[in-house]
Parts: sequence; C-alpha cells; structure tokens
Amino acid sequence: MQTTGQIPLKRFGKTDVQLSALGLGGHHLGSAKDEKTAIEIVHRAVDGGVTFFDNCWEYNRGKSEDWMGKGLKGHRDKVFLMTKVCTHGRDAALALQMLEESLRRLQTDHLDLWQIHAVSYQNDPELFMRTGGAAEALMKAKKAGKVRFVGFTGHKDPEFHLAMINTGFPFDSVQMPLNPFDANFRSFEQEVLPVARQRGMAVLAMKPSGGHGDPVQKGVFTIKELLTYSMSLPGVSTTISGMEKMEYLEENLKVAQSFTPLSDEEMQKLRDRAKQYAGDGQFELYKVSIKFDNPETRYAHGFPQDMQSIEMRQIAKATNNTGRPFPEVKEPSKSPWPPTMDF
Repeated sequence: MQTTGQIPLKRFGKTDVQLSALGLGGHHLGSAKDEKTAIEIVHRAVDGGVTFFDNCWEYNRGKSEDWMGKGLKGHRDKVFLMTKVCTHGRDAALALQMLEESLRRLQTDHLDLWQIHAVSYQNDPELFMRTGGAAEALMKAKKAGKVRFVGFTGHKDPEFHLAMINTGFPFDSVQMPLNPFDANFRSFEQEVLPVARQRGMAVLAMKPSGGHGDPVQKGVFTIKELLTYSMSLPGVSTTISGMEKMEYLEENLKVAQSFTPLSDEEMQKLRDRAKQYAGDGQFELYKVSIKFDNPETRYAHGFPQDMQSIEMRQIAKATNNTGRPFPEVKEPSKSPWPPTMDF
C-alpha cells in the first residue's frame, strides 16, 4: 500500500494499478438533491483524492451514469472508472448494447472496469457462461479495448460468488459486501475473500454500513469504525461508499485521509460487537429480503416485483429515461455446460 496526497492507495489485485482506499458509489450519487449537487460531489471527491468511481447501467434509470459522466468531464484521466452491465442472464448482444449506452452516459470511450451486476441466483453462473451469454460480451469488450478489466458483483449469497469464480472465467475483480455483520452471517469475508486473494483477484468492498447506514443511524457503530474495518481487510483494493450529500463525502474523506489499519485484535472486537445483531440479517437485508433486488434482476429470472422498491417507483414515474424498463428475455441455449470458451 502506498500513499499519495492524503488517501492511501492500494493495488488492484495482481496488477500494478493503484486505487484510492475509498471509492465513490454511483447509486447514491443519483439520489443527490439535483444534478448540480451531484457534479459538485464528484469534483470534491476527485480533489480529495478519490480515484475509484463506481456505477451501474441500471442505477436510477441511467441518471447515476449521466450525472457522473458530467462530473468527470475534464477529469477522466485522473480516475479509475467502473460500471456494471445488467443482462442478469440475458444475452451478449444486450450486454454490448448496454456497454455503448454506459459509455455514452459516462462521456468516455472506455471503462477501466466492467462488471456483471448483482449475481443473485443459483443459475446465474450457468446463464453467464452459456453460449451467447454475457461472458462472451466481456471478452469481446476487453479485446476491443473498450474495457481494461472485467469482474462481477453481488451481495446475496457467498455461494453464488464461489460458483462464479469456479466457472474458470478469468475475472480480474470481484465486488462484495464487507462489514462486521457480514463476518458473522453468510460471510463473504470468511468464504469468498480468501479464495479471491488466492486467485489474485482485486476485491472491491461495498455496503460497509449496510447499504443505507442503518447501523450508524441506530448508534451501533460509527461510520469511522465501519469504513476502517472494511479498509483494513487484507486484499481489499477499495471500499465503495454511497455519498449523496456533501456532508457524507466530507466525513468519509476525513476517515480515509486519516486511515490507519486496525490490528487483528481491534478487528475481532468489532466482529464481536456486531455478532448479536447479525443472526437475522437485520443490518444486511440485501442477503435475506428482496428489498435490494433490482427489478431488472427479478424480471429476467421470472420473479414477481416488489412494487414498493425505489426502482419500481422510479419506473412507474419515468416518462423519458435513457434506459429500457425491461429488455426482452431470451430463452437460454441448451448447449453443454460448461461450454468451451477462448479465454
């Protein structure tokens, strides 16, 4: 780990690329008060030493990418830009179409990292690797120079992450929730993190405070404790945090700029404090409920929608968004599993 300016830099997996220990989350950026505020947050993050910027094709019906693209205009060469593709098991042609839309919104000709979004179901690895599946799109985009690195994300179950890794696809990165609660319950830290490190994959931490900061709001932990915990885990390249208000960004910058890794004893004390809350997933609803399941995911797998979710309310109100509500679902091919692919 090296430092430049005030935020520590960490290696992106087995590469020589360096990332800021703190990353700015794209979903929350789209929840900023308005476009002007979002752009100001992006500018302040860059000035404060944040180099990792997270996003996703489906966040806020395209608004998150659009606002981030406007904020990064003139600053693109200073950052490591990632977005996610949202085929959710659908075909490579749709993935490549989504990539072009993301590049347009983000006002760039390439991504530093393109990841499969929200691996959430048992058959996601098979759908990803099938003939004509999104795995082919990742390889084509990488070979064409439109993306530098590829990976996948998810927050539902560590077993699904392990199944994706075990497909043998040459992922450069993996994104997962890492916090003291996770260490005690369906743990990505215990099950996936060691495997990813062994394979040389960059580990991107998300949901350090549970997605919406409930543990902080209820006084269980401070944001400093949660961010520092995630940043202290061996192998974590960056910790992505949602910051839709300037005050949240300033607080997170303060933590990152003064970061000192916790000792093993300090880490265990935080895990022990979280244990009494962890057993029912009350601070990790993304593991045990449909609250964090995006409509695209549920539609592609044929599941009913949560009509009270933020995304479904956005779709109901949308009159002129840059995305599509739900691309057409195509039946998976019946080709042998696993297929032979040219890695």
